[in-house]
Amino acid sequence: MNKIAFTKMHGCGNDYIYVDAMHNDIPDPSAAAIAWSDRHKGVGSDGLVLIDASPVPEADFSMRIFNADGSEAMMCGNASRCIGKYLYERGLTSRKVIRLLTLSGVKNLCLQVENDMVKSVTVDMGEPLFEDNSLFVPDPELCEGTFISMGNPHFVVFTDDVDQVEDKGRVMEYRPAFPQRCNIEFACVETDKKEAKDSSDAQKEGVGEKTVIRTRVWERGSGITLACGTGACATAVAAALNGYAGRLSRIVMDGGCIDIEWRESDNHVYMTGPAAFVYDGEIEI
Repeated sequence: MNKIAFTKMHGCGNDYIYVDAMHNDIPDPSAAAIAWSDRHKGVGSDGLVLIDASPVPEADFSMRIFNADGSEAMMCGNASRCIGKYLYERGLTSRKVIRLLTLSGVKNLCLQVENDMVKSVTVDMGEPLFEDNSLFVPDPELCEGTFISMGNPHFVVFTDDVDQVEDKGRVMEYRPAFPQRCNIEFACVETDKKEAKDSSDAQKEGVGEKTVIRTRVWERGSGITLACGTGACATAVAAALNGYAGRLSRIVMDGGCIDIEWRESDNHVYMTGPAAFVYDGEIEI
C-alpha cells in the first residue's frame, strides 16, 4: 500500500486533512474523506482538502474539498485561509496575494505576514446571492430565517437559543426547501455589545465598529463544526439585511472569532481570520 503525506490544519477549530495533490495522487477522494475523517478510526477531521495547481491561468492554485460524509463542497472559507498559510510557509509560493480556484470561482487570498509567518488571511468571498432556485425553494413550513448563498447555500436563523442547532440542524439540512441540502446557522446578536476598532490603523481607514454575533453552525455533510467561514459570511450579511448589524461584524463561533466586512463599494464580502498547523503525518491508501 502507498503512503500519502498529509497535514492537519484548522481555522478556528474547523479542521481538515490537507494533501498536496501536485505530488500525491488520491484516486478516490470521496472514499478517503470518509475513512480519514473518522475521529475514532481515522485521522479525524471535518473533511479532506486537496491542494493542486490551477488548470486555468486566472488562478495560481486550486482547491477541492470533500466533507466527512464524502460529498464534495463548493467552497470553504476556513480551508481557503489554511491553504494560504500552507502555500506560503511551505515555500510553494512567495505571493502574498494568492488566486485560489474553487468550485464557486476564483477567490483572492490576502496574507498578513510577520517574520515570514502568516498571522491571518483575508479572503475576498465575492458577492452574496439571495435567490437561487437550484439551492432554495421557499417553504412556508420552514422556520423564519434568511437564505444566502456564499458559493454554497446557507440558512441563517436569529434566535436567543443558538444551541437549537444541535437538535434542528440535521433535520433542516434535508428540508425540501434545499434541493442540494443546506448549511444551517443559528445566531444571536450580543445586545449592546460592540467591538471597538482593533487598532489605530483600522481607525485611520474608517473601519468603524463591529457588531458581535454569537453563531453556531451545522455544516452540510459534516454536522456540527467549531466554525464555518462561509457560514460566518452568511450570518454577517443576514444580520445586516435584517437590521441587526451594519456592514462590519465579528462572528463568535465555538472555535473562535472571524471578522466579516460586507463592503459597500463592491458588494463583496471579506472574511479575515486565523489559520493554524496541527501536525504532519502519513496515512496508507
